[in-house]
Amino acid sequence: MQSNALGKVYQANEIIVRQGEVGNCMYVIQSGKVELIKGSEGHEIFVGELGEGDFFGEMELFVKEPRAVTVRALSEVRVLTVDQKLLLRRIQEDPSLGFRIIQKLSHRVRELETELINATRAHLDDALEMIRHSSQ
Repeated sequence: MQSNALGKVYQANEIIVRQGEVGNCMYVIQSGKVELIKGSEGHEIFVGELGEGDFFGEMELFVKEPRAVTVRALSEVRVLTVDQKLLLRRIQEDPSLGFRIIQKLSHRVRELETELINATRAHLDDALEMIRHSSQ
């Protein structure tokens, strides 16, 4: 990882944040791509991919809980680190920034709702299929 006034640079496969760590900042991707990975029972589960202009780690600015996922660079990535004080100052300077963040978070919640509904449907379909086969 390199640091300079324009952000931090991470190389491909380098971990930016690790699931379970306590964070106090969010990250804005200036260039490159990252993958989000959730560790579960010794396995890595791919959660998503983010690129230029996206952000991650914002939840830790609002709730002091451990990071939910590991974020790993897929390529060379340059990120800006933003702490709560800086974020609040930037929102004060440009209130539309707060709106854009809420808009992005709302979009993520909607995607998760859709995934949850689809997973629940698939689980119910599987259970019904098992019941049908066991009753024959």
